[in-house]
Amino acid sequence: MAHLHQRRSENVNGDFYVDRTCIDCDTCRWMAPEVFHEAGEQSAVYHQPANSSERAKAMQALLSCPTASIGTVEKPKDIKEVQETFPILVAENVYHCGYHSEKSFAAATYFITRPEGNIMIDSPRFTPPLVKRLEAMGGIRYLYLTHKDDVADHQKFQEHFGCDRILHKDEINTGTRDVEIQISGTDPIQFAPDLLIIPVPGHTEAHTVLLYKNTFLFTGDHLAWSETLHQLYAFREHCWYSWTEQIKSMQKLANYQFEWVLPGHGRRYHADKETMQKLMEKCVDWMKSSIGI
Repeated sequence: MAHLHQRRSENVNGDFYVDRTCIDCDTCRWMAPEVFHEAGEQSAVYHQPANSSERAKAMQALLSCPTASIGTVEKPKDIKEVQETFPILVAENVYHCGYHSEKSFAAATYFITRPEGNIMIDSPRFTPPLVKRLEAMGGIRYLYLTHKDDVADHQKFQEHFGCDRILHKDEINTGTRDVEIQISGTDPIQFAPDLLIIPVPGHTEAHTVLLYKNTFLFTGDHLAWSETLHQLYAFREHCWYSWTEQIKSMQKLANYQFEWVLPGHGRRYHADKETMQKLMEKCVDWMKSSIGI
């Protein structure tokens, strides 16, 4: 938990604060932008919550902080009430799990409720309040892992829910060698009528993304929205395998239709399919220009 004696001087006075253990993961800033901002390569409170909505978002960010770097001066009386808001609805039957894990450098994870079996995308922290809520929503049938970086507490979720984990075999290491469903190859896989797994090597050798109902694209570390560039982009400075291959993957991905980009790292984005198509083309052009193509 956060410590008041480590409170950053960049915080405004008031109940909420960020301490010096912040790892600058951006979680609180996109979950509660009315309260948190970047200050000196870490987060800080620039505006104390002014109403119940802002306080709820700030508390959700507090609970989701992977390093417990957010605290309150007064003991929060509404913590159990806020815990009940997780997972947080994104749209339709798609949710943000919250409770980001430091093991995955705070990657966002998601949850889809489906009559055929619920799916978790990448792994958050295995924490009792979230587990209880997921149980109430029908548990987890599949735990889809986009790539090797953001697996966090996958083993604990598998042991508790008995879910089948899905991961490309070329992303498997000692910590994931027991994954139940090991996919392979570079061709798209129609896992279910509403679920398409698309290999997108680049960030890592066998990274994949999940397209749900031709609407929701869960992109892991392949694609995100940049508030700075005001466009869809890829993480050039965090490409661990091949930027050239990632450009090729992005070109192929641009042929698909979707309305939501839901990344592990970076900001999410929502637009109609036509707008998203134009943004994907712009992203590919930007990636090519970065190496002079």
